[in-house]
Amino acid sequence: MSTRATRRLTTAQALVAFLSKQFSERDGERRRLIEATWGIFGHGNVAGIGQALVEYGDEMPYHQGRNEQAMVHAAVGYARQSGRLATHAVTTSIGPGATNLVTGAALATINHLPVLLLPGDTFATRPADPVLQQLEVPYAGDVSVNDCLRPVSVYFDRITRPEALVPAALAAMRTLTDPVATGAVTLALPQDVQAEAYDWPEQFFAERVWTVRRPEPEPAELDAAVRAVLAARRPLIVAGGGVRHSGAEEALRRLVDDTDIPVASTQAGKGALCHDHPADVGGIGHTGTATANELARQADLVIGVGTRWTDFTTASGTLFAADGVRFLNINIAPYDGHKMAGLPLLADARTALDALHRRLGAHRVSPPYEIDYRTAKSRWDRQVSKVFEGEESARPTQPQVLGALDSVVTGDDIVINAAGSLPGELHKLWRTRSHDQYHVEYGYSCMGYEIPAAIGVGLAVPGRPVWALVGDGTYLMLPGEIVTAVQENIPIKIVILQNHGYASIGGLSESVGAEGFATAYRFRAEDGSYTGDPLPVDLAANAASLGLRVLRPKTLGELREALAEARAADRPTCVYVETDSSGAVPGAPPAQAWWDVPVAETATRAPAVAARKEYERQAGDRRRHL
Repeated sequence: MSTRATRRLTTAQALVAFLSKQFSERDGERRRLIEATWGIFGHGNVAGIGQALVEYGDEMPYHQGRNEQAMVHAAVGYARQSGRLATHAVTTSIGPGATNLVTGAALATINHLPVLLLPGDTFATRPADPVLQQLEVPYAGDVSVNDCLRPVSVYFDRITRPEALVPAALAAMRTLTDPVATGAVTLALPQDVQAEAYDWPEQFFAERVWTVRRPEPEPAELDAAVRAVLAARRPLIVAGGGVRHSGAEEALRRLVDDTDIPVASTQAGKGALCHDHPADVGGIGHTGTATANELARQADLVIGVGTRWTDFTTASGTLFAADGVRFLNINIAPYDGHKMAGLPLLADARTALDALHRRLGAHRVSPPYEIDYRTAKSRWDRQVSKVFEGEESARPTQPQVLGALDSVVTGDDIVINAAGSLPGELHKLWRTRSHDQYHVEYGYSCMGYEIPAAIGVGLAVPGRPVWALVGDGTYLMLPGEIVTAVQENIPIKIVILQNHGYASIGGLSESVGAEGFATAYRFRAEDGSYTGDPLPVDLAANAASLGLRVLRPKTLGELREALAEARAADRPTCVYVETDSSGAVPGAPPAQAWWDVPVAETATRAPAVAARKEYERQAGDRRRHL
């Protein structure tokens, strides 16, 4: 008979107790892995996880959410700001609560950001069949709505017996701390199993430390990488999100200081070098700067560091146009390291950059190349300053809103955005002052991410000003978490730009011959189109009704004052501004590179016919790098 020590707990209690004892460690820094749990309760989790959080309230902090998707966004914002070394868990009931997790799970997995999802599930013992909110699948009795989470999770398990929690929980922690495999991890918890008691081995509740690895590059791959850099005449580094995930910003700076190789950045990599570094040439690709994109067109070696080479980065395969251009991919993930038919250097980004730096010795790019890109960088910086300028007494354009914010922030501030036309203008125009200031979620570009993510970031770095920049379309998606910010007094600053519709898709619609159809927030005109007067929607009043203090500047001058006031506020504050979209004032520079959005191959309306001709012209420049 076994004499091992046990503890009798419900499955839910055991899970919460287990999570409170898990730690991550990298470079000797240890921190708690699951630092809090978000939850909305229904019949599928209230008696299980809900009761367990009451039971273990001293060990597991809890945050009350208003929308399940938003809770995941808050957890993801926390995880990103924490360098993927810590995250939050999210618990929901079965049914709509569980399926509301899918969008947030997809965002987490696409961006390689860890989050633990704990949805309730239907009864494992099936005492009644079907029960409330059960999906009946005639060909499979073991399917529930939680199976929707399988394709957007990097690990999924359904805990149909208490003892099955032990290997599942360990596998979940292993996956969350794996720098290659991390993303959304789902443990589906049948509501009867959550409340079932079991004699758990005490060892299950011992402290565990999960090491976040920094694999070294293979010598042969490093040799090939060094030869490629030494042979290049016009090398260009493309910094992706992996630079930030690895904490490799200083390693990149040391390499660049000694080699003078210019650095362009993806959305996730922006800030890898601060904007005033002489080698930082800004964003790359469809939303990039003229400087970075011209360098990309002429580069003979492109060094990707922690990038997935998405279509925006490559301008849908049209950007890297030089004959014989080659790619060197520094990436911890083999899947990404072999893209673009590149030379793979499979390793942690910081480790690989340090190794490459040592091997390159005194190598530098040619002085004419350095002068060339630095001159172009200065020219672009002057253009940005001109875009930011405006009459203090006039209604600001959207770029001027960014310029006004640029004038009041420091390196302490964090700017969050995800969707609409703002990501493109931020990528081109924003001047990053610190490595973690720029927080634009563009892997999934999810409308509604900004406000809950700002809450997560605010929890991760209390005391730093956190800005959520949202258009009216994004605001309407998920404003409910404002109540959470007010409840917890998390002093986020929300800037609502009112442009009366989907500005980004409206512009895209015009460019592809769809004539802006159904992209404006307006009444119907007599012909049935949405071209009447703007809707009388008062988003500022809505924000105020949720508990925010709201400032309503009318002019560019008033906007600067309002942003400074919001920055100094010690409570959640909103700055609401109607933007000038008349076109009377120059806006941001147009796209510097193409993006492939297929246009109708046959049409009778003139805008679509013209757009198709332009599409075919641009598409002719696509190439596969083999």
